[in-house]
Amino acid sequence: MPVIDVFNIKREKVGELELSDFVFNAPNKPYILHEVVRMQLAKKRAGTASTKGRSEVSGGGRKPWRQKGTGRARAGTIRSPLWRGGGVVFGPKPRKYELKVPKKVRKLALRIALSNKVRENQMMVLDQFALERIKTKDFLRIISELQLDGRILVVTNGRDERVEKSARNIPWVKVLPTEGINVFDLMKYENLLLSQDGVGKIEEALGR
Repeated sequence: MPVIDVFNIKREKVGELELSDFVFNAPNKPYILHEVVRMQLAKKRAGTASTKGRSEVSGGGRKPWRQKGTGRARAGTIRSPLWRGGGVVFGPKPRKYELKVPKKVRKLALRIALSNKVRENQMMVLDQFALERIKTKDFLRIISELQLDGRILVVTNGRDERVEKSARNIPWVKVLPTEGINVFDLMKYENLLLSQDGVGKIEEALGR
């Protein structure tokens, strides 16, 4: 069973926390992560690109000129893809890009991503992450004292307006409630910052 240190916002160790072996010590299976990330990215695609084929563009009800005798090439319609303003050949049409991945596989991918964070020492647990006011400078001061480098994913126990609004203008920080934790963001952000209560909530959601 993995054990992780618990810090306060001044990076002082205040205790230790035993993590669930099932959630935070899952064997790494990159193909599972790949499948779930593909699903997440596919769901973000709008799939609204659309073009008109030769049967959909306006005009072209008659032959532009007679077949022979003009010295010009044969033409049957001004809607031909060869003409300016004509239809598009094999152009995109609205479609769904969704990929279906079973719920069990999605949960497994989350456990793998969290386990990788623990193995690579990229997860930090705080006793609490509380701000007295909405202030970006206060948030940055805490991050500086925690000595975290690179992009940071902050996962709060439920919605925390003060933390969310204090961090929203920082491009290398993302704040999510425990309900919104996902594989793509866990892989995108190098550091994972969790509250002690949040760990318990994640273990409850991803447990057996």
